[in-house]
Amino acid sequence: MTGIATEADAIAAKPGTFWLYSARALRGFGDGFAIIILPAYLTALGHDAAAVGIVATASLLGTALFTLAVGLIAPRHDLRTLMLFGAGLMIATGIAFPQFEHLLLIALVAFIGTINPSAGDLGVLVPLEHAMLARGAADEDRTRIFARYSLIGALSTAIGSLASSLPDMLVSAGLTWLGALRLMFYAYAGLGLVSAVLYRRLPHARAEAQSSAPLGPSRRTVYRLAALFSIDALAGGFVAQSLLVLWLIERFDLSLSAAGLFFFWASTLSAFSYLVAAWLAKRIGLVNTMVFTHIPSSVFLIVAAFAPNLHVALALLSLRAALSQMDVPTRTSYVMAVVTPAERPAAASVTAVPRSLASAVSPAIAGVLLMTSLSGLPLILCGTLKIAYDLALLVSFRHVKPPEEAA
Repeated sequence: MTGIATEADAIAAKPGTFWLYSARALRGFGDGFAIIILPAYLTALGHDAAAVGIVATASLLGTALFTLAVGLIAPRHDLRTLMLFGAGLMIATGIAFPQFEHLLLIALVAFIGTINPSAGDLGVLVPLEHAMLARGAADEDRTRIFARYSLIGALSTAIGSLASSLPDMLVSAGLTWLGALRLMFYAYAGLGLVSAVLYRRLPHARAEAQSSAPLGPSRRTVYRLAALFSIDALAGGFVAQSLLVLWLIERFDLSLSAAGLFFFWASTLSAFSYLVAAWLAKRIGLVNTMVFTHIPSSVFLIVAAFAPNLHVALALLSLRAALSQMDVPTRTSYVMAVVTPAERPAAASVTAVPRSLASAVSPAIAGVLLMTSLSGLPLILCGTLKIAYDLALLVSFRHVKPPEEAA
């Protein structure tokens, strides 16, 4: 809501919020190891970096299509029912991936499925969860609620990254390498099943639709934000986490277990940065927090491309992780704040879909660039484009204030 929530709304939101946070934790845990397992699985099948980029692109394109569809129909349907559909898609993804070895079939599963090759919070369930969380949230509490949501997601993703070392243990126990990787995908499907159980405990809820059009008076603002977010996502696609794992493995011969350990700490740094972001946004504003934490992180990424050894590269990437995700809860809170309650599901979807589409363009390009003599070029392109995005966002929206800042 754009105004203060009623006491009844706030009380009704609390039980559902717990189950929503719990399901987000399970999804994050699954994404944490799936992001790292995916390139290892493709490499084990004999596919190269370009193939990893193609699969990442297919996944992001599918994410965009399903997210758009869900955002458009959400105002007319029960949010809980749509979340159950998303959990079912997660189950199907984990079961389907181990069944295929041909690149085109794997890309098709990636297109339809829910595994997100990037570290960003994209997917068919994201706009639904955002809309559910925004219900009954007072303006002064909204950013903190989304910061907590992002914190849970990042911490669970970090723990999931550690789980990517399980294939090494399974091989030691007698399984083949491919068999161990396939078992991890089945574990991902199991997490989808438990998520479905949690979503069933959510209250029935519909978006507060006031007209047949998903977007109304805030349409212009949403489209401008979507265009800018797409630049940020295009940049991020060059260092989709699956590709970043591959870069570290191929350039510095990093093991899968070591990669999982690094991304655990990187995700942990990102997680606690969300709480700092909520604190900072109260003092300097949502847009300023997005911009002035993002630019330094992009500089660290560019410098990491020229790192002379693994230790320097990991140190720079860790500094980047501590700053790069502080725009996530602030961006979500900002979008929810500058639209009407009826527009929230569509706004969450419309701002997410161009991000998915744009981020789908760059992984295939990055996969080819990783095979060149300057393998760090995707990192340079990502950092440069992100700085351009931050400056454009600051110029375009520094005067568009959410209710708590306008007051």
